Amino acid sequence: MSKHRVSGPVDPTPVAAFETPARLGGETHQVTTERSETLTTNQGVAISDGQNSLKLGERGPTLLEDFILREKITHFDHERIPERVVHARGYGAKGYFQPYAAWSQWTRAAFLSDPVIKTPVFVRFSTVAGSEGSPDCARDIRGFSVKFYTSEGNFDLVGNNIPVFFIQDAMKFPDLIHSVKPEPDRGFPQAQSAHDTFWDFVSLNTEATHTLLWVMSDRALPRSFRMMEGFGVHTFRFVDNTGKSTYVKFHWRPKLGCASLLWDEAVCLNGADPDFHRRDLWESIKNRDFPEWEFCVQAFDQATADGFAFDVLDPTKLIPEELVPLTPLGKMVLDENVEDFFAETEQVAFCPSHLVPGIDFTNDPLLQGRLFSYLDTQLSRLGSPNFHEIPVNKPRCPMRNFQQGGHMRMQASRGPVGYEPNSMGAGPRENPSAGFQSYPRNEKGEALRTRPASFADHYSQAALFWNSMTKPEQEHIVSAFVFELSKVRAQAIRQRMVCNLINVDLELAEAVAEGLGHPLPTEAKAAALVAAETVAYKHPYSPTLSLLSKVAKSVTGKKLGVLLFPGADRTVVEELVSAFEGAGARVEFVGAHIGGCVLDDGSNWEVDHTVEGGPSVLFDYVALVATPVSSLGYLKDARVWLAQAYRHLKPIAVGGTGGLGFLDLPQVALKGVVEVSGDSSEFLDLCSAGRVWNRFTAF
Repeated sequence: MSKHRVSGPVDPTPVAAFETPARLGGETHQVTTERSETLTTNQGVAISDGQNSLKLGERGPTLLEDFILREKITHFDHERIPERVVHARGYGAKGYFQPYAAWSQWTRAAFLSDPVIKTPVFVRFSTVAGSEGSPDCARDIRGFSVKFYTSEGNFDLVGNNIPVFFIQDAMKFPDLIHSVKPEPDRGFPQAQSAHDTFWDFVSLNTEATHTLLWVMSDRALPRSFRMMEGFGVHTFRFVDNTGKSTYVKFHWRPKLGCASLLWDEAVCLNGADPDFHRRDLWESIKNRDFPEWEFCVQAFDQATADGFAFDVLDPTKLIPEELVPLTPLGKMVLDENVEDFFAETEQVAFCPSHLVPGIDFTNDPLLQGRLFSYLDTQLSRLGSPNFHEIPVNKPRCPMRNFQQGGHMRMQASRGPVGYEPNSMGAGPRENPSAGFQSYPRNEKGEALRTRPASFADHYSQAALFWNSMTKPEQEHIVSAFVFELSKVRAQAIRQRMVCNLINVDLELAEAVAEGLGHPLPTEAKAAALVAAETVAYKHPYSPTLSLLSKVAKSVTGKKLGVLLFPGADRTVVEELVSAFEGAGARVEFVGAHIGGCVLDDGSNWEVDHTVEGGPSVLFDYVALVATPVSSLGYLKDARVWLAQAYRHLKPIAVGGTGGLGFLDLPQVALKGVVEVSGDSSEFLDLCSAGRVWNRFTAF
């Protein structure tokens, strides 16, 4: 663990690096800071500050009068029809939420007031950057959005599987997404951040550094939606019956624990099964292995918030669990697949502005912009202000108001009155006691485009995250940075990004620079060493940030793939099925032919995949039940199948004649490989521990 961290930015690149044209892949890219053109609105009005939305005071709410923000967000929201601009690739399921207790000490929300209440939910998981046709296993943040159909109206918790975000102000969201989407002149790369425009943007916006560490980590390659955490990202409020406010951060913790893919696994899966995540969710629910999460909060008051070394309104920051532990509020179970993918998963409309009494917003400037943007997006994508009448979006409680007309209106208005108040005895009235009441914040200040000074630290929590990783996780982060930046054609961008990493950890920056073949500038390293002496971190390490610390010591919800050879020992096959299915895992079989495999007793055992159609990358653990065979082609395919599993650090079992010989590896290197005959308990224990990480160095 390196000591060399600094709290402020190091000037990453000499000015000259921006002034010289670079020959890149046969194209000349002129990179310059010269301001030859003025940024304007679509109406030609010059923009003085395109980085910050207009707020009431430095930490106040975003103002509706900000026509520059509204124009920029509105145009962005309407860019794609009917596909979502972001989170286009998604998959959903239905279920319920049930609280563990009444949480009236914090909130008046009815769905959290009684442990008997089961609230229906619809959940949509998604990637952010790719189109609807992109593969599931791209390196990306995952959306984790939940629609609660409560007795008081719909509550949408629109979150991600990473607790922080790239930017601090909604003004920059279109820029961020434009940078990561396919470059507009060529239309690629698809569902990838490994290209110039993304890294140019994030290297110039150092507030993204913390989230970059998360996205380069294994968190961006989840094994399954079922084994993925979720976060509300922003700080919200709970409000109780007396009007008292409590700050909360929302968390979803998977019952199966967390698990991720290796990068090479993800690459292989995108070719072998681009629908890997959605298939996994569908099959688990179909097989009644219902995914489950705990809904948790970090709850704290204003005094606690004021004592933090960071600002709780800054969406690029998290609250370490050592400072505020998680309180589990209840459980969410997904027990029903959708019946019509388009009608439900594609048409579901989430909006952070969909709240119920007892939950309220804060002045987080990214959240403030989302409150406008999501509704505007749904109006464009679904084509009507009546999208709430689509069954998947329709509240399960009575919905009564005087809104009328509009495209695709389904609910018939009755009578002559379409307004309130009225004296004609028609329609609903306000309900001061049961109705939603915004928390009475005392806001004052000048209308400003600015960032508060409390948002200025872009590196401390990135260093916290890096220091909290295990050695394999750190090596994966370095490898991810090297891979991504190696696809960047502009050397100035690569150099600038690597120099930014010095502010996180010098050893991290040096490892990435070495992988790229870029020596770090001497002056940048010297500045980091000097600045590190003046920095003191209260929490240099947080174990809960490590994904490996959250891996369940169990095979439940995982999948064993068994490669069968003709004449395989039926006793061994049945023992594997009994042990793993008894422990909550699924077992699938791979053979030379989809018609089945004849075992040693002459019976035909059904198989689920051929060797070509069922590569070992589809499974968490693998077993080979081998016998001498005459087909050299099958022997070769089997060896490749098994070697790939070994490369991906998976536990391996071999049974039958000459099983270990298939690996073509020295006996001393066979870490995490066990022989199975009449008892598979050793193999089951090995699989329960997860990947064979001590094979990492041997391989």
